[in-house]
Amino acid sequence: MLISETFRIALSSIRSNLFRAGLTMLGIIIGVGAVITMVALGSGAQRAIDEQMAALGGDILAVETSFWFSRGVARDQRTLTTDDAVALARGTRHIDEVVPEINTRFQVKYGNRNINTTVLGTTPNYLDVHGFDVAAGRMFTVADDSARKRVAVLAAEVPGMLDTDAAGIIGQSIMIRSIPFEVIGVLASKGTTGWRNPDDDVWIPLSTTQFRVTGNEFVERISVLVEESSSVELAMLEIERVLRREHGILPGKDNDFAMVNRKQFAESRQEATQVFTFLLAGIAGVSLVVGGIGIMNIMLVTVTERTREIGIRKALGATRGNILLQFLVESMTLCLLGGALGLLAGAGAATLLNRLAGWQTVVTAESAMMAFGFSAVVGVVFGIWPARRASQLDPIDALRHE
Repeated sequence: MLISETFRIALSSIRSNLFRAGLTMLGIIIGVGAVITMVALGSGAQRAIDEQMAALGGDILAVETSFWFSRGVARDQRTLTTDDAVALARGTRHIDEVVPEINTRFQVKYGNRNINTTVLGTTPNYLDVHGFDVAAGRMFTVADDSARKRVAVLAAEVPGMLDTDAAGIIGQSIMIRSIPFEVIGVLASKGTTGWRNPDDDVWIPLSTTQFRVTGNEFVERISVLVEESSSVELAMLEIERVLRREHGILPGKDNDFAMVNRKQFAESRQEATQVFTFLLAGIAGVSLVVGGIGIMNIMLVTVTERTREIGIRKALGATRGNILLQFLVESMTLCLLGGALGLLAGAGAATLLNRLAGWQTVVTAESAMMAFGFSAVVGVVFGIWPARRASQLDPIDALRHE
């Protein structure tokens, strides 16, 4: 029997029992749709993490003040200073850039608008290290920092929060903690990084922050960009050596600072998301197995209903292989049709989640091929027993069947 004729007979059988075939395929449709949707959600989460990692640029270490506990309350030791940043910049071989940062929240006022946002006192190389671009105006310079000038650079969303735009606020004066600052630049949008949104921050020179705003020499964080040819581990060893020397920490004593590799956090989140995606896809795949069992049951019923037809085909010369192939093709056709409809349903569900819920979803060709291929495997595995049972029917008994 030709393969084309076998498929024609399979489609004819499905058309003659269209409602039953639709109910049979429902399990496969739901299973494939669920797999596609779950994998799309996981792939979207991984892509978001990849974008965050790309936004981080090179290997950046954050050196932060550690905490000590007093009566069960964590208190900041405030041990990092600008002298530490200078020592790291001069006394290390595996560090490319050093960026001290003072991170505080202040009231920022422009005209009759008043917002509470993060104000970062830092050095001009902050933008290069953290991958920011200037959209309008300029970044403050080393000369501005040395002269303790009252100049400010705004993140992309701040002009809108102050009811103005980037072009309109350049050259204007804003009040930070009741101190006037001239706006000299507005940055391009960076996007959310982890739990922070840097697009609503304000940057001012570090020296200005220390001597005109906060009144102390301490910094909360020192960001360190590792040399491209060096490893993060070597850079961490150098940082520890230099800071322990600067702080006069004796051998055997604990550090009064902490080092954080932000890329490690992003990579850990990526691994966790990948595992979670596989888990969700596995759970959704169970419905495919349930759908396969439903197809096997229906195919067994079909064999019983068509026993006389099988007897006639065998009497006319059909071999066991022909009968086996015929029912196997019918089972696979049901699964493949269900897989195609499930693929469309899953892609549609992922699109709706993206547009209505705002979740990032990505339907990849690999996930579509995996779900579609698995539905074909289900058709073969769960169709082989009914097909084998049909092929083993005795033609004389089959012809006598009512």
